[in-house]
Amino acid sequence: MLPQNAISAAAGVFIVAMVWLRTRMHYRAPGRRALTTAGVVYFSALAALLAAGWFAAPLLGRHLAAALPIAPAFARVVWFLAIYYLFIPVHLALKARGLAIFRAVDSPQGGMA
Repeated sequence: MLPQNAISAAAGVFIVAMVWLRTRMHYRAPGRRALTTAGVVYFSALAALLAAGWFAAPLLGRHLAAALPIAPAFARVVWFLAIYYLFIPVHLALKARGLAIFRAVDSPQGGMA
């Protein structure tokens, strides 16, 4: 793997982790939590947009800034950050409509369910 691709892949993984942690912080119920159906769709959309950005961001960067040489890794990282900031209001809109991303999972004391 080229170093630029490794940087882009690391940035993508970091964005997924940040979206997961930021979203999970809004659900402070004690105990374990699991994804709801809305949560699966939410994170599937995140993964699809990040994957689309892997291919589209370098092309879009070249098209928007034709006079400047933009590295594919830079274009991908900008795309990933834009997706991160896009998913903040998406999560808030889902929450306002009563669609939770995580739900509490009841498990017995001292054991695993």
